[in-house]
Amino acid sequence: MTCFTHLTHLSRLTRLPAFPRLPGPRLSSLLGATALELFVLTGRVIVYPFGLTPERGGTGSAEAGPPAATDPPTTATTATTALPATPAATPPVVLLHGFIDNRSAFVVLRRALTRHGRHLASLNYSPLTRDVRTAAELLGRHVEEICARTGHGRVDIVGHSLGGLIARYYVQRLGGDRRVRTLVTLGTPHGGTAVAPGAGVHPIVRQMRGGSSVIEELRGPAPGCQTRFVSFWSELDQVMVPVETACVDHPDLDAVNVRVTGIGHLALPVHPTVAAAVREALEAPEAGENDATAAGATSVA
Repeated sequence: MTCFTHLTHLSRLTRLPAFPRLPGPRLSSLLGATALELFVLTGRVIVYPFGLTPERGGTGSAEAGPPAATDPPTTATTATTALPATPAATPPVVLLHGFIDNRSAFVVLRRALTRHGRHLASLNYSPLTRDVRTAAELLGRHVEEICARTGHGRVDIVGHSLGGLIARYYVQRLGGDRRVRTLVTLGTPHGGTAVAPGAGVHPIVRQMRGGSSVIEELRGPAPGCQTRFVSFWSELDQVMVPVETACVDHPDLDAVNVRVTGIGHLALPVHPTVAAAVREALEAPEAGENDATAAGATSVA
């Protein structure tokens, strides 16, 4: 398995003029990443049932009211871990899973964050959700609930794949930047992906393709956006085509893109060293605390 170096000094990175197109990965690396993806997929299937219900001590809620007859129901479950009655020094972290997944996808990341004192809230959105915009509105309501319950004015969000796109839409298009301090995305199709399994069947998956109305909305201006973005992208991610589509490339956004080597799409939220890098990204000082945060790129290789 490829070794990783820790992510450091996010606030001191300089902006790249363009995202370079990488040469094709070596066959040995690709085979190793594919084997790891199959291993992760097997593990994901095993733990999936444990993520269907709220965690012990958490609370569950669903979208109010019955669904419209013409639209499948959109439901969500929020699971919280040790949320304090008074604010801690750092904001809560909301974990948002990818398509046809649940909170069990973050078992490794949860451990990495809770060991360092972060309080977590996992949001399960329904696989029947048909629209990124609807899911983003639902996310916004749950963020408000978390802020009211914890006394914090802001949260951090970590989103994998579609979860990152939903969170970005909330931040950029629904005013969520006033609530979200840092948004970390893992293998998210910010620019739209040419490969999307089931794209001809499920509407929300079609929205992840390049040129969709959602992707075009996110290309629009976002002046004054207060959220900082950290996007992890892998050169061996076969779900993101091209792989650089998982980078945030927007002139109005404060963004750092982190290249990951040696692993694929499913392994991003469960690799221990990626989890450590995510934790460092969340702990990086905000602009004004040290040097002003500069948009840029780095790597864990």
